[in-house]
This record gives sequence, structure tokens and C-alpha cells, in this order.
Amino acid sequence: MKLKTKIHLFSTMLMLIILALTNIGIYFLFEKMVQDTEYRQLLTRSKELTAALSQTTPETDVATVLRAFLPPNGAVRVSKVAGKEVVAQSTDEWRSFKGKIDSDEPYTISQFDGADVMAIQVPVILATGEVGQLTVMEKMEMAGHNLRLLKFILLSVTVLAMIPILVSSVTLGRIVTQPIEKLIAAMSASRQAGTYEKITVTNEGKDELAEMERTFNGMMEQLEQNYRKQEQFVSDASHELKTPLTVIESYARLLSRQGFGNRAVAEEAVGAIIGEAGRMKGMIEQMLDLAKNQGALTFQMAETDVFSIVDATVQTMSRSFGREISLHGEGPVRVRTDEDRLKQLLFILLDNARKYSDREINTSVENRKSGVEIMVQDFGRGIPESHLPHIFDRFYRVDEDRSRKTGGTGLGLAIAKEIADGLGARLLIESKVGEGTTIRLILPKDGNLIEF
Repeated sequence: MKLKTKIHLFSTMLMLIILALTNIGIYFLFEKMVQDTEYRQLLTRSKELTAALSQTTPETDVATVLRAFLPPNGAVRVSKVAGKEVVAQSTDEWRSFKGKIDSDEPYTISQFDGADVMAIQVPVILATGEVGQLTVMEKMEMAGHNLRLLKFILLSVTVLAMIPILVSSVTLGRIVTQPIEKLIAAMSASRQAGTYEKITVTNEGKDELAEMERTFNGMMEQLEQNYRKQEQFVSDASHELKTPLTVIESYARLLSRQGFGNRAVAEEAVGAIIGEAGRMKGMIEQMLDLAKNQGALTFQMAETDVFSIVDATVQTMSRSFGREISLHGEGPVRVRTDEDRLKQLLFILLDNARKYSDREINTSVENRKSGVEIMVQDFGRGIPESHLPHIFDRFYRVDEDRSRKTGGTGLGLAIAKEIADGLGARLLIESKVGEGTTIRLILPKDGNLIEF
């Protein structure tokens, strides 16, 4: 069963049940009101009749008194309590009335001559001093007519109300299912065509259906972006791996032609092959890291002394590569971050500065009001301003020849940017040709980084 059909059935049945319960409640409430009104009228008549009977004498014709208080369509009966003898009643046709009267209830309703009859009983003192039973009865013909009319009206209203109910259920079903049908059509078209089609958001409101449409479009946009990134990644990786493979193949062919007779050529070839193989290895490792980061980069955030992390990283890099790396600032400087990821990010920045400069490298940790700033400054060749917007793109290299000599792959800063984004930090780069490059990593203190 389709969702639209379920909505139709459920909404229609629900409204029908509500209408039926409402009408039943109205009917029984009106019936109770009619019966109470009838009861009060009979009770008033019985009180008047009791007062009149108490003033009669043994010579008084009781039947005459009863007829004086006779209901418009009813009867009055007086009987002795002991012998159950009917003393007098207003009309003879009511002699055949055998309806059972329950003295424990305020009134009793029974059938007589095809109509409902309400009867009440009250005690009365007869002229002889005996205690008798006064019964006042009346047919509820008008009340029955009104109840039948009310029943007809309620049934008619129910039938007529089903028309707008059906129309509204159809409209509701269309409102709910139309965006879903659009999503299904868009997903089917995207699957068949291999594209990432979006849907037109017709409802600009803030309800769940509009939010679902916007979420779907956002998901399709993200899927398309991820696919483009993956496509670009494969294309760039293929292009980047092609160059070292070509170099290795060329030198391998050179060795196969000339053998190892020419030692200088052999050493050059072997050195080039080893160098390119090492570069390929580093590139593949970085590509794997980048692929992992793209999938699900996890962070273990904890309160950490950033200054001690920078100090330890600087000492390690300085000893490993024999470079002078200075650190300025004072600790401790504590922020909430991931220690391992921050170390990885610092290694990338320092390694990048080491590769592209021969002089000393300056680092600093500064505790600002809006965040903690870590600076890495080199005094190398610098980066032209036109290249700065692309410096964090994958496989982007400012100088192909220099990158090949230093072993650069164009992936380091892309990985650094991924990590910085995961830490909630910002990477800012400044560079001047011939003067060097400065990279600033700004870590938030409370998770909300303030723009500078």
C-alpha cells in the first residue's frame, strides 16, 4: 500500500471516528436534557396534584381532581399501597398500561402504544388517611420527534462532512508525498544517468518537508563535490606518478642498453631510480594519509600544553635534519586540541619550511585573546602572490624543478589544511618573493575561533 493511500485511509477514518463519537455524544447529551426537562415537568405536576389530593374529603370525586391535573398526552393514577387497588385515573385508555415502574429510580421510561412513556411515582396521603401511590405518566411524542430529527441532522452532517474530509485527505496526501516523489524521481534519474541532480525547492518555509528537500540538495551537492574531488585526486595522482615512472623507465632502458660498463652512467641511473622510487614511496604514503583523512579523520580532543608540543617538535626536527630552528614564547599555553594531530601538522609545516629554505627557521607560540597563534617562518625563495590562493590544493607545486629536487609532492600542505579544519583552527600564509614565507596556525581556545 502506497504512502498516499495510507494517508487517505488514516486521515479519513480518523475524522470519521471523531465525527461519529462527537455526534453520538451530542445525541445522548440532548436525549438526557430532554428526559431531564420532561422529568422536571412531571415532578412539578405531581407536587401540585399531591397538594390538591391532601385537601380533598371522602366525598370528593378523586377522578375529577385527577383530570384537572391531567398531562396533555398522559395519565394520572392513584392506588393504595397495601391492596394495590387503583382508586382513580384520568383516562380509561391507560388502564392497559403495564409498564414496570421502578420506585428506586427518579423516573422510568417504557414503551406504550408505540411511544416512549415517562412515569414517576410519589407517595400521597388519601382522604381516608391512607398512604397511597401517585403515578404521573406522559408520552414523550414531541421529545421522540425531536430526537429523530436530531439523528437525521447528525447523519446528514456526517455524510456532508465526508466530502471536505476526503478532499482534505487527498490534498494532505499530495502535500506530503509530492516532495518524496520528487526525491524518488531525482534519485532514480541520478542513478540511471550517473549524475547528481538536485530538486527545485518549491516550499521555502521551515517545515520538515522543506527541510528534507534542502537536506537532499545539500547531500547531492556534497556527493558531487566528493566525486569531483575523487576524480581530480585520481587524475592528479596518475599524472604525478607518471613522471617518476617515466624517469625510472628511461634509466632502466639506459642500463639495459649500456649495461654497467660505463660506471658513471650506471651510478647516475641507479641514483636516479632510487631517488624517484623514494619520491614515489613518499608520495604514495601521503596520498594514503590524505585518503584516510578524507574518509573519517578522528580527533581525540583534550586539554593540552601547546607550547610543550611545539618545543618537542622543534627539538626533534632540529636534531633530525641538523637545522637551526628557534622557538619564541613562553609556556605553558593550554588549549583543547588533539596532541597527535597537532604534532603531525607541525611536522608538515616545519618540513615544508626546511625543504624550501637553507637558512634558520623561526617558530613562536603566542597566547592571544581570541586564540593561540603558532607561527612557522622561513627565509627561503618565497611564493609569488598569484600562487598563494592555491597553496593548499592537492598536488599544487609552485616550482616543479625545485620540488622534484627537494622531494616535494604537493600534498603536505593539503594534508595540513585537512588537519587544521578538523581541529577547528585556521591556517594563514604570507609570503614575499626573495624574503621567505610565514605560516600562522590559529587554534581556538573555546572551539569558536574569532576572525581577525
